[in-house]
Amino acid sequence: MGFPDRIERVVEIAHPPAKVWAALTTAEGLGTWFGNDATIDLRPGGSAHMTWNDGPTADMRIERVEEPSVFGFTWHIYGLPEDDPRRTYVEFTLEPVGAGTRLTVVESGFAQLPDDAFTGAYEGNTKGWASELGELVDYLDVA
Repeated sequence: MGFPDRIERVVEIAHPPAKVWAALTTAEGLGTWFGNDATIDLRPGGSAHMTWNDGPTADMRIERVEEPSVFGFTWHIYGLPEDDPRRTYVEFTLEPVGAGTRLTVVESGFAQLPDDAFTGAYEGNTKGWASELGELVDYLDVA
């Protein structure tokens, strides 16, 4: 298939890596900027669960935890049936830049999708990351 397999976003955040790390890896952080409520067992093989007020939920499996620089998880692919075993992998990489942080988010695994599912999942998550990263910055600015 000729589909792009990954979404990559880089954002410069005017907060130190430790503060960004806490926003990404704690229930309080995830449940504020990303969802409306969250739980997380922060260890490789652990799980995280998020809910939104309008009904969706997300179950994640924690894959990488290298504090304070790399956090990765797999999750269900938007638009596929709930019982579909395919997942994408999301990885956050934090790099100190002056007094702030360069955050790189890469979500990969879209090339495994059939034609009819690819567009909705890829475009939906591309728009979603743009929105969610803006919410992360807003959360950090007031936290």
